[in-house]
Amino acid sequence: MAVNVNTVYQTVLLILNKEQRGYITPQEFNDIATQVQLEIFNKYFEDLNQQVRVPQTDLDYADRVLSIDEKLSILKTFGTATYDFTTIPTNPYWDLPTTDIYTQTVELYKLGAVTFQPTNGESVELQRLQRNDFYNIQKSKLTRSTENFPTYLLENNKLFIKPDSITNLTGVVNIDFIRKPLDPVWGFEVGGLGQYIYDLTVFNPNVFPNTGSRNFELDTTEQTNIIMRVLKYSGVVINDPAIVQAATQEVTKKEINEKS
Repeated sequence: MAVNVNTVYQTVLLILNKEQRGYITPQEFNDIATQVQLEIFNKYFEDLNQQVRVPQTDLDYADRVLSIDEKLSILKTFGTATYDFTTIPTNPYWDLPTTDIYTQTVELYKLGAVTFQPTNGESVELQRLQRNDFYNIQKSKLTRSTENFPTYLLENNKLFIKPDSITNLTGVVNIDFIRKPLDPVWGFEVGGLGQYIYDLTVFNPNVFPNTGSRNFELDTTEQTNIIMRVLKYSGVVINDPAIVQAATQEVTKKEINEKS
């Protein structure tokens, strides 16, 4: 389950207003929430890189690598690349998907496995190569790419695939990837007294002005982490060093505990 955006906002307001420290508007909160979510999301990859280098416990619920992977699973998806042979006729390429298999508009963040599914036959995974290797191996009959051992080069968010026989007429290229999380939104209506009233309907980006709300796309275990980080930035907005210091200490303490 995702972290409820209203729970976070109301908790932050409660802490800030307990001692009349200040107030942050919904727009300020939404901007801060977006930054906090990206910080936590980006940190997953650093943490994963560190944890794979240390021994893990045999207990499933205490395995840190597995725990991080589960948090990332919320954003794992896949889609189909689009073949383009008209823009550069002498060097066709495949565009990375902008819509996943669930018809959701996505922004690709980390590329995973790339597979080719022939019209008739079993799918095969493509090997990713750097530019010099990608072109040099084609010069020898012994090393050149084949449909059984295809390769690809990723440049400018485009896939250049060898052999050239892999086209939209011979099969489909599928992409596994981690998408960028959608920005959290605390939507609201203005009440008769000018107060902000939470709009719990689903956020609709296609309507102007936008209506509805969108939860954080992070695991529920991140709720405390999100609140502490939002408070840290809120302290900057309301110019309260005490809030910044207290929240920063809690975030740092959590990070140390996770790595120890």
